[in-house]
Amino acid sequence: MSLSGFGPLCAHARAADALGDHTGTITFAISAADVGAGVSWGKGVLTFEGHDYPFRIRGGSGAAIGFSRTKAVGTVYNLYRVQDIEGTYWSVQGEATVGAGKGGAVMENNNGIYIKFTSTSSGARLAFSVERLTVRLNPGTTLPAQQQPAATPAPAAVPATSPASHQ
Repeated sequence: MSLSGFGPLCAHARAADALGDHTGTITFAISAADVGAGVSWGKGVLTFEGHDYPFRIRGGSGAAIGFSRTKAVGTVYNLYRVQDIEGTYWSVQGEATVGAGKGGAVMENNNGIYIKFTSTSSGARLAFSVERLTVRLNPGTTLPAQQQPAATPAPAAVPATSPASHQ
């Protein structure tokens, strides 16, 4: 059994249809290990404009004990430049996992990107804390041409001249 919930740290609640434009999908797997303060790590794939972008997740939490693994699938909202998926997502998290179960969450980063997902978890963990998860695209991730910085043009070739050509 698992009861898990995440929510953005804000005073107002948002309805599912008020999150914004559905612009991508996401899958990820994350592990959490806690004894008081905890650490979380994992990896995933963002699918955006027909391309897959691998990423890694790192984070931490407080007021938890145990270990759990979570697999999640979700929707990304308001993403118009792939690099905006990066950043720190804050949430208030509560989890009571013994064995296996299902959960869901909505997280938001400082770029206004929302991730709404459903998850399955396994392990033994009891937590109620503020969770901070940082998403970073994997090094070497190739961005589509329209999102890459403009290249500096190469200098024009200067024709070679020789004393013989001036005669």
